Amino acid sequence: MSATETSAVIYRVDARRSRFVVRAFATGLLSAFGHSPTIAIRDFTGEVQFSPDHLEASSLHLRIKADSLEVTDEVSDKDRREIERQMREEVLETARYPEIVFESTAVAAEKVSEGQYRVRITGNLSLHGVIRECSINAQVIAGGDALRANGEFPLRQSDFSIKPVSAVGGTIKLKDELKFSFDIVANKLKG
Repeated sequence: MSATETSAVIYRVDARRSRFVVRAFATGLLSAFGHSPTIAIRDFTGEVQFSPDHLEASSLHLRIKADSLEVTDEVSDKDRREIERQMREEVLETARYPEIVFESTAVAAEKVSEGQYRVRITGNLSLHGVIRECSINAQVIAGGDALRANGEFPLRQSDFSIKPVSAVGGTIKLKDELKFSFDIVANKLKG
């Protein structure tokens, strides 16, 4: 076992205490009347290996159940059901692609202060049957029995062969770029 392996602390993501959302933005002729939905990612698991002495040896593995995404905005039940149906059946095609997976391939980090780090995680994102490299910037606080990471990152649907949704004959559409934001809490595994 190498020195980096012995200094790694393993944390398991706690989805109940975490917040992970995606925001879509309306565009088009009638976009002022359109809906720019905020969608919560409810069911996800993950594991972080964090090496404070060798930050570049850290890693992240995250697995999301694609059908766990829910609209959180104040909309009618009818609109919520329709947006979620369209998202699951037409956009994410959750029956064909039930999981979204992120696996880190490289971590660049700098210590900001004791227990606080600025991190850039690069990895492979598997979404809608397409695997693409993406990078996530995060602020990480590690200490005691918990690790907390927060930040945001953009993602273009077209990079994953997803056609942005449109309504009202194309006069309201969702922009290609989505914005993800997260505040992830992970608990140290007892060894």
